[in-house]
Parts: sequence; structure tokens; C-alpha cells
Amino acid sequence: MERLPGFNVANFLEKRQLLIAINCIAALSIFFFGYDQGMMGGVNNAKDYIDLMGFGYVDPVTEEPIITDSLLQGGIVSVYYLGTLFGCLGGGWVGDKVGRIKTIALGSVWAIIGATLQCSAQNHNWMICARAVNGIGTGILNAIVPVWATETAEHTSRGQFVAIEFTLNIFGVVVAYWLEFGLSFIDNGNSPIRWRFPIAFQIIPLLVLLAAVWFFPESPRWLVKAGRVEEAQFILHRLRGSTGEDRERADLELHDINNIVALESRESKKNSYLHMLFGIGSGELHTGRRVQLVIWLQIIQEWVGIAGVTIYAPTIFRIAGFDTFKSQWISGLNNIFYMFATLICVFTLDRIGRRWTLYWGAVGQGIAMFLAGAFSKLGQDATANGDIGKANSYGAAAASFVFIFTSVFGATWLTVPWLYPAEIFPLQVRAKGNAWGVFGWSIGNGWLTLLCPVMFQNIGSTTLHIFGACNIVAIPIVWAFYPESNQRTLEEMDLLFAAPTPWVWDAEKTFARLKEEQPDLVQAARRGEHVVDPEAGILAHSVTPKHEDESEEHVSP
Repeated sequence: MERLPGFNVANFLEKRQLLIAINCIAALSIFFFGYDQGMMGGVNNAKDYIDLMGFGYVDPVTEEPIITDSLLQGGIVSVYYLGTLFGCLGGGWVGDKVGRIKTIALGSVWAIIGATLQCSAQNHNWMICARAVNGIGTGILNAIVPVWATETAEHTSRGQFVAIEFTLNIFGVVVAYWLEFGLSFIDNGNSPIRWRFPIAFQIIPLLVLLAAVWFFPESPRWLVKAGRVEEAQFILHRLRGSTGEDRERADLELHDINNIVALESRESKKNSYLHMLFGIGSGELHTGRRVQLVIWLQIIQEWVGIAGVTIYAPTIFRIAGFDTFKSQWISGLNNIFYMFATLICVFTLDRIGRRWTLYWGAVGQGIAMFLAGAFSKLGQDATANGDIGKANSYGAAAASFVFIFTSVFGATWLTVPWLYPAEIFPLQVRAKGNAWGVFGWSIGNGWLTLLCPVMFQNIGSTTLHIFGACNIVAIPIVWAFYPESNQRTLEEMDLLFAAPTPWVWDAEKTFARLKEEQPDLVQAARRGEHVVDPEAGILAHSVTPKHEDESEEHVSP
């Protein structure tokens, strides 16, 4: 094959230029994801929205929202995550059936329909249905876009890409906050445009994504699986280079993909979502254990406090003593700090590892949440006593620790729970493994956003103490159950999870024992060969020379 049929950017760009183009298209989806998350924080403060949905009113004197039905407010927000839960599972299944490109287009259409229904909503029932539809589209995109992007990327740039990916994600949150802050000045914040336009705005990147994705190359791995090997070879040559050593490396990569697809077809009956969840037929691969780890890591990620801070930051700042106007611009400023903090991961994640990133993040976040809660309470008490000077001081301290929390989270817990699923699952269940991660995120986010308004309304700043406690609890959980994946290839993950128990120390002992007893095994894993079979268990390997460029396998976020 000399070129792809029709107009395709792979016919004109190659190597780094083509990878950058693919990542730019993936960034549209990631930006939309972040924007959609941050959008509801401002929408929940719009007078017209509050009145139309019927969960409260805005005090005419203080101009602060008064919530009379916090369950309805939280339900409208959290039903979105019910949609992402079903969308991610459907996206993983469809992505393996019809390909990555068509699935991205499907997710875009779903999200566009959901956004259109949301911005035209006339009551809370309409809004709830629209949020669910929008969530399905987001779930499909979250399940498949990272897979497509990383299946085309080289392993050497994957870790940094994940970190940069989440910088774009938080950039979407920043745009949402500041757009809504600016619109709050129209008609003194009473105009419907304050909430309808921000919801409609997300349609723009989705339309661009839907129009552009058709002109980009399909995943080479999926093409091999579909029997379109010649097309996959052409795309790999364009991605890695079509001359000299680059071409040889692309051909070796294609050879590895063929081997993995052959393995997948032999074991496909064991790769359903049900089999994965319960580990049925996975033997020493312990797939069920890995699914549980990624689901609970995503749930813990939300309970360390970020779900509450992202959506209910203005509420937190009001609890700390700031008025509605000041709460809004402080929330937007907080998200700017959050965005830049994500860049820290680009330089630290591969150096100190996943476990230590989670450790120091949990310590910093826990301290920040406890202190933010304490100063918020002091600020409230000072306001009640009429001591405005102290109230302002305590409020500023509380806001500072919320800033510290989001900065630490952006540098640590934001990225690892999305990277870990891609690293620990075998290649033959890549899309579905990533979908289980999104599944856990949906549960964690939906559960917490439903409870957040109830918690803030009934226990106020104590909510932040609960988040602080969750950070402390997270440390022993990571220490005991989550083995280090940094600097280990995909097949080495199979050896790492070959232990009969879920404890980290057993996993490391088993890995060390296998390395000592069968050094050929680890060498085979580093060459990208299959070393664990569900039925046969740990396989024996003999050392055979192999091209050095095959020493790493693809790992997708």
C-alpha cells in the first residue's frame, strides 16, 4: 500500500508531525471532558437555573444561592456520571468491534445531543435526562480516545503524554470557570445566558472533533485484529518512519502486534467484562484483582476531596466567609493554579514512581483538607460573632489551603489513577481495561457529587475533615495493595500479578523469585514476549536473540 484511500493526514505527515496531529485531535476530547466537569460549578450558582430547576432560590439581599432541595441539586450533577458509567462500558465494547475512529465519532454525536438537550432544558426532569445522555457520550470518549492516542504513540513518550493530557483537561475546567464568571455580569447574573451559553459552548470542540477525526489514521493494532494488516503496516511506517532503521522497527512492532492478536483470538472467550470483573478463566493473570484495583483507585481519587472541590469550590469559599462574587473569582484562580500544578507530573512521575507519587500527594492533600476545614469553621464562628477582621483572615487561610490541596492533587493523584489501568492490564484487554478505570471514576464521581450538597448543607466545613481522613486512609491501602508499575514493561506486570495473594509484599517476592529462578523469563518479558498464560500459568522461556528495539511493549493510558 502506497497511501490510504481518500484524504488522510497520514498520507501527508509522518513520525513526530503525525503524532502531534493525532494528539491535538485527542486533546479536543480531553478538553471537552475537563470543560464539562468544571461547567456545573458556575451553572449551580445561576439564578435563572436555580429557579427553573426548582431546588432553591437566590437571596435578594445577599445574592447568595439558598438551596432548599440539595438532593435534587446533587442528583442533576451526579446523573451525568451514571451516563459515563454505561458509556464507558459501551465504548470499550464498540471500540473493539468497529474501531477507534468510528467509536470516537459515536461518542461525539452522543455528547453533542446531550449538550443540546441540556442547554435547552425547561425543567429538572428534562435536565436530568439530558445530563445522562451527555454522560454516555463522555464515557464513550473517555474509554476510547486514550486508547487510540496511545496505540499510535511510542512507549518512550507515553508517560509524559498522560501528564500533558491532564493539563489540557484542567485547562477545560479553567475555561469553564472564567467563561461563567464573565457571563455572571450580564443582567446582574439573572439572565438565562449565564448558564445556557456555557453548556452550549462545549458543542464547539465536539463538532470539530466529529468533523476532523475521520481524516486521521485508525489504530494499527485494531487494524491487525480486523485483518487489515497491509493498512496497519502503512500507518506504522508513517508513525515510526518508512526508511532504514525506522522502517525495520515498524516492521518488528507489526510482528509483535500480530503475535498479540493471535494470542487474543485464542483467549477471546475469557475477555468479556464479566470474566474480567470476577477473574473467571484468568488463572495466574489474576485479571479480576487488577479490575478491582483500578476501580477502587478511581473511587478513592474522588474521596480524597477533588470531586467536592471541583464542583463545589464556590460553596467551600462561601463557608469560609467570602461573598458569592469573591467565591467565584477565587474558584477560577484556584483552577489556574491547579492546571499549572499538573505539569509537575511530567517531570516526577517516571522518576519517583506511582506509589511515592500517591504517598506524598495523600499526605499533602490530607493536611490541606484538615486545615481548610478548621479555618473555614473559625471563619464562620468569627462571622457569627461579628468579628469581620478575623473572619476575613480565617477565610483567606482556608482559601489558601484549598489552593494547596488542588495544586498537590494536580501534581499527584490526578494522573496516577488514569495511568495505572493502562499499565497493569494485558494488551488483549486494553480497551476494556481502560473502560473499567472510567467505570470506577464514574462511580466515585457520581456517588460523591450526589452526597456533596447534602454534606455541605448539613455538616458544613466538617465535610473537608472527612476528605482529609480519606487521604490518610488511602496511604495504607496503596502501600498494601498497589504494586509499583514504574519502569516495568507490560509483560512484567503479568509476573508482578502472578502472586496468589493481593498483598504488595507477596507480589514483589513472587516477582523477585521468578527473576531469580528463571532469569530467562524476565528477559523474555522485556523483549515483549508472552510469559503468563491463563491455563498454563507461568511459561518457561529460553533466551534467544532479538532486536533491541523490541525491548519494550506498548502501554496505554
